[in-house]
Amino acid sequence: MRMMRMLSFTCILIFCLLTTLSPLIQATAFNQTLPHPDPEAVALHVQRRILAATVSKAQQSCGTGNPIDDCWRCDPNWSNNRQRLAECGIGFGQAAAGGKGGQIYVVTDSSDHDVENPTPGTLRHAVIQTEPLWIVFSANMQIKLKEELIVNSYKTIDGRGANIYITGGGCITLHNVSNVIIHNIHVYNCVPSGNTNIRSSPTHVEQRGKTDGDGITIFGSRNIWIDHCALSHCTDGLIDVTMGSTAITISNNYFSHHDEVMLMGHDDDYLPDKGMQVTIAFNHFGQGLKQRMPRCRHGYFHVVNNDFTEWKMYAIGGSASPTINSQGNRFMAPPDPSAKQVTRRVDAKKGDWAKWNWRSDGDIFENGAYFVPSGLGLSKKYVKAASVQPKSAAMIDQLTSTAGVLGGPRDNGDRVFFSGGTTSGASGSGGRSGPRSTTSSSSSIFLWILIILVLYITTSDGTLLLV
Repeated sequence: MRMMRMLSFTCILIFCLLTTLSPLIQATAFNQTLPHPDPEAVALHVQRRILAATVSKAQQSCGTGNPIDDCWRCDPNWSNNRQRLAECGIGFGQAAAGGKGGQIYVVTDSSDHDVENPTPGTLRHAVIQTEPLWIVFSANMQIKLKEELIVNSYKTIDGRGANIYITGGGCITLHNVSNVIIHNIHVYNCVPSGNTNIRSSPTHVEQRGKTDGDGITIFGSRNIWIDHCALSHCTDGLIDVTMGSTAITISNNYFSHHDEVMLMGHDDDYLPDKGMQVTIAFNHFGQGLKQRMPRCRHGYFHVVNNDFTEWKMYAIGGSASPTINSQGNRFMAPPDPSAKQVTRRVDAKKGDWAKWNWRSDGDIFENGAYFVPSGLGLSKKYVKAASVQPKSAAMIDQLTSTAGVLGGPRDNGDRVFFSGGTTSGASGSGGRSGPRSTTSSSSSIFLWILIILVLYITTSDGTLLLV
């Protein structure tokens, strides 16, 4: 009888544990079971799109050779068909639909007074709706967030035609969502916040844990496109992509004034990130940057036609055997003779990282910069077989000439005040999971409590009772 009672109680504890962890388990399973494309085929398609845009440039007076911009900016009446932007993505995030097909939602109120009951007309009210929405702004705005901005699936935040500055607590959180486009906004001075209730949909309020102060956090999400934004001066990362996120493109952005720029991957031991696939294209990495452009774990990262004009420690780094495909970038090394290497393998011995597939194809290196390839990246035959000739990095000035926000200051410059700092050093694990609900962030503690209870109840005279 005693054994039956213990078995019953143990089953109840296990049921409670599974109920508590089920949101995280479901999100991880969701991203692992969805199909992942052949990454080499996607990288090849990107190169073909760039080549086609370069060829058509001669036939269009507005053409730049940048396939994203030429797709919509050559239409003088683009503002009458804003949703065409959703057809212009490239790379792993090209399927991000955003709010395509949905109504236009005009943000008229820059306030963020009540995070539990957002005011209609505010950005917070717009992004939590469940239906697809294409969100635009009635005028120039500075939106000072009280707490993290939780964005629901099938949303486009489109700042074209206005100067939109987002700052404050949080800032932007994409948590277990899909099909989000963020375009043409300034994100800066994002600071930690949380431990409060925040509405995440019209019918649900979440108890949220402490955030890190990232500019944009992508957590357990897919089909995401971040384009033509300016990001700087945040407490933690400018963009963090973690917890099984995939199908992401980060393009035409202007990064500046920051230490740890982009983190790709939650933790070396978090195996679901093996499916992470990210395209990083046409970005400008500018003044005041130190490292992580990006810092990668596990997945496949296509870094193509970016302009790296400054770093203090390294540009591209990683651990846990990620694949780095660097094509047609320009790397300008800093004056420091100890920081000329573009790449850094974090906390790894050469005997291990020598097998990682890191390759450089068509890159330009200036002021003593150099890239250390490894694995299949050492084989020129493999590189030529896997891709068309990347567009020459000599075109970087043209391809990245409009990186950052359009229609106003491209970057955030020094006009914003740095109120943050960084939370970890260059060699830290960087294993942040980003903003989380209290349920998710406390799951490990709850698990240990349950284990202790089970062991205590099922122990007889100091010996574990095996059942």
